[in-house]
Amino acid sequence: MTRLADPAANHALAPVPDVNPPRNPEGPVEVAPSKLRSLFSHTMRRLSSLILLALLVACGDAAGERYDVIIRNGTIVDGTGAEPFVGDIGIRGERIAAVGSLGNASAERVIDATGLHIAPGFIDVHSHAGTALVTPELSSAHALLAQGITTVAINPDGGGAVDLATQRRRLLEGGLGVNVAQLVPHGAVRSRVLGSSDRDPNPEELAEMKELVRAGMQEGAFGLSSGLFYTPGSWSTTEEVIEMARMAAPYGGVYTSHIRDEADYTIGVVASVDEVIRIAREADVTGIVSHVKALGPRVWGASETIVANIEAARAEGVRVWADQYPYDASATGFVAALVPAWAREGDALEQRFEDAPTAARIRAEMADNLDRRGGAERIMFRGSGPFAGRTLDDVAGERGLAPIDAAVELIRGNEVSGIISFNMHEDDLSRFMRQPWMMTSSDGELTALGDGVPHPRNYGAFPRKIREYVVEQQVIDLPTAIRSMTGLSAEVFGIEHRGVLREGAIADLVVFDLERVNDPATFIDPHHHAEGMVHIFVNGAPAMSDGEYTDVLTGQVLHRGGADRSYRRESREP
Repeated sequence: MTRLADPAANHALAPVPDVNPPRNPEGPVEVAPSKLRSLFSHTMRRLSSLILLALLVACGDAAGERYDVIIRNGTIVDGTGAEPFVGDIGIRGERIAAVGSLGNASAERVIDATGLHIAPGFIDVHSHAGTALVTPELSSAHALLAQGITTVAINPDGGGAVDLATQRRRLLEGGLGVNVAQLVPHGAVRSRVLGSSDRDPNPEELAEMKELVRAGMQEGAFGLSSGLFYTPGSWSTTEEVIEMARMAAPYGGVYTSHIRDEADYTIGVVASVDEVIRIAREADVTGIVSHVKALGPRVWGASETIVANIEAARAEGVRVWADQYPYDASATGFVAALVPAWAREGDALEQRFEDAPTAARIRAEMADNLDRRGGAERIMFRGSGPFAGRTLDDVAGERGLAPIDAAVELIRGNEVSGIISFNMHEDDLSRFMRQPWMMTSSDGELTALGDGVPHPRNYGAFPRKIREYVVEQQVIDLPTAIRSMTGLSAEVFGIEHRGVLREGAIADLVVFDLERVNDPATFIDPHHHAEGMVHIFVNGAPAMSDGEYTDVLTGQVLHRGGADRSYRRESREP
């Protein structure tokens, strides 16, 4: 590894005149102005010689070095939040070997990044890409790379694989275009032990659940995820979750949660964030509020209280953070959004609709849930099928039904699954985004181009934050945005040797054209890859070169113990 010469370290190379001679005990010495000017001139010449000599030493140091890749003359945004600077990056193997001015150093490949920005590879701390990454068609992860994403954290919201070793093996079988960090999913663990049952575990069952979390952490997981809004997570008490989160604490793991209520369904969004704070405090674990938001007109403005509560907890020493995607619309399941949790228990929803009194109660609560999301015109169906891209209001009108009647008909006929819900206010979104403890996420899936009508965050979350909220609205500056996507995420999740451009770090990095960064994916027409990424390196190998995918699959399944314990395929070739 090369460390560029420090000019200050060469101060002994030439003498510097003593411009502060010893005091005359008989009084001050009078020096003629001409002599002062001469002395000053002589001193400055000496200092200039020192600076020049130090620079020559630095260049000489670099001139003798050879790298696999040198990226020259880029504007480096290093992931720490520091001001950008123009410099070079030297890559050797899978590591960054030098950052600074590399002078006449040589490399097998030299990239001229003049006019471009260089940043650490983006880390998506809340991704639903895990299922798709095991498929040959999508393991190259083009839609993620186009956003600059080089690492994703999977198994969020309490869902995903319980057996992380098997999941890891499946991920690596066909190779990976990006790195993967696994989480232990609380809801899946609960289902493994309790099934679809709305009850507390007995001591033996709780012990079994805790053991599954511990086993996952030993397999290298980065923490525990929960989805307390969804079943079966919604049936869990806070005390149950604290006990399970305690199993992640000795390993330095995080607890990341789709909170119990992002609106005012049950305990309310403020109390739900407070629940994460309590779990973090009592389990002595790092707590993360997943994709934080104030969902629906009834709770718009709640961001002010949430920010204040998180700040107060952090001042007490509680380790609590949050992540956010840069859109004013969320995506979830149609049933989860409208049907109350008690009616979703087990597999008896259809039978409950058959019972008139129970059906009337469900419909009443569905109407309330629809209202808190802003009405039928704010609900758009996603996924595939004839209703994808259309609103509930539109479909209800076509069928000549009231929105709730149409919703019940669609649910009972299993005609739709997912929705996009336009329910957030820009003031809340911006207030959250400005916080120094806010990471960036997509909450997105990895989908094939042209498959259904997914949320555009699948394709554009990270570039959108840069274009919309840095360049256009100037809600935050570029170093802050990049830190929220890189260095902060690596620090919070304990992803070692990534997230910052420094000597010795793993060479996950992106080179992008700030003027071209864009997210052409829209809610109606989402299947467009993001724009503006020029070069991307994953573990030192080019995943994108001059804007073209290379399909050299060098992604790893990371281990909480550090990069040196990452799991990888023996061959780097696809």
